[in-house]
Amino acid sequence: MVWATWRAMMRRADRAVSGLSPSIGRQGARVQPAAVLELLKPVTWFPPMWAFGCGVVASGAAGWDKVGLIALGILLAGPLVCGMSQAVNDWFDRHVDAINEPHRPIPSGRMPGRSGLYVAIGWSFLSLAVGAALGLAGFLATVLAVVMAWIYSAPPLRLKQNGWWGNLACGLSYETLPWITAAAVMSQALPDPRMMAVALLYGLGAHGIMTLNDFKSIEGDTRFGLRSLPVIMGAPGAALFACWAMAVPQAVVVALLAIWGAPISALLVAALLAAQALLMRRLLTDPRRLAPWYNGTGILLYVSGMMVSATALGGMP
Repeated sequence: MVWATWRAMMRRADRAVSGLSPSIGRQGARVQPAAVLELLKPVTWFPPMWAFGCGVVASGAAGWDKVGLIALGILLAGPLVCGMSQAVNDWFDRHVDAINEPHRPIPSGRMPGRSGLYVAIGWSFLSLAVGAALGLAGFLATVLAVVMAWIYSAPPLRLKQNGWWGNLACGLSYETLPWITAAAVMSQALPDPRMMAVALLYGLGAHGIMTLNDFKSIEGDTRFGLRSLPVIMGAPGAALFACWAMAVPQAVVVALLAIWGAPISALLVAALLAAQALLMRRLLTDPRRLAPWYNGTGILLYVSGMMVSATALGGMP
C-alpha cells in the first residue's frame, strides 16, 4: 500500500514538474559533475559539521590519536549525510523548485530524468557504509539520520509539509544528532546528561533557523500546499516566532551554564544572545527581505554560542 501510494505520488509529481519545466524530464542527456555537487549543496554542510565539532569538544576526549576518527565523523556529518539529505529534498521538491528556484539542477534539466533520485539513493548507502566505520553508535546515528532525511522529504510522511514537525525534525537532525553522536563516538559511552541537554536545546533553537530558511519558498509552498510557518502565520508572525524559538533555548543554556559552575561561559553566551536580539529587531522590520541577511549574521552568533557551551562542557568534571 505504501509503495503504491509512493509510486502514484511520484507519477503525479513527474507530470507536474514536466508542465512547469519541460527540460526536467529529458532523457538521455548527460549529467554534469558540477550539477551533482550543486545538488548536494555544500553551503548547507557547515551546521552539522560544526555540531559534530561541538560534540567532539564537549566530550573532553579529543586527542591527536583520534584525528582520523574526527575527520571521518565530520566527513560523514557534512558532505555525506547532509549532502544526501539535500539530494533527497531536491528530488521530492522538484515541482516546488520549478517555481521557487528554477535554476536548481533538477528543474533546470542539468540533472535529467531520475538521476537526482539515483544520487540520493547512492549517497544514502555511502553514508551508511561510512557510518559503520565509526562503530555501533556512529552507525545507529547514521541510520537515524538517513531515515529522518527520507521521511522529512519523501511521501507518504513528508514531514516538511508541516512547518512545525518538519522544522523540528530538521533542527534536531542538523544540530542535536551530530553533537550527541560525536560525543558518543569519542568517549565510547553514553554522553553526559548535561551535554545532551545543551545539544537538545540548540537543536530546538534551530527550529527558528529553519523557519527563516522557509521565507525564500513562500510562493511555491503556498501553491503546492506545503504548510511552512511563513505560509501558516504570515511573514511577520513567522519571523517573530523564529526569534523567540532561537532566543529561549539559548537563555536556558545561559542559566544552566551558570548553575553548573561556568559563569564566564554563561556570560559569553548571554552576550552573544544580546547581540542577536539587536539583529532580530532589524529583522522584524522587514522579515521577508531581511531573512537571508539574518542567516548570514545572527546565525553566526548562534553557532558561536554553541562552541562556547561545548568548551565549557568539555572542561566540567
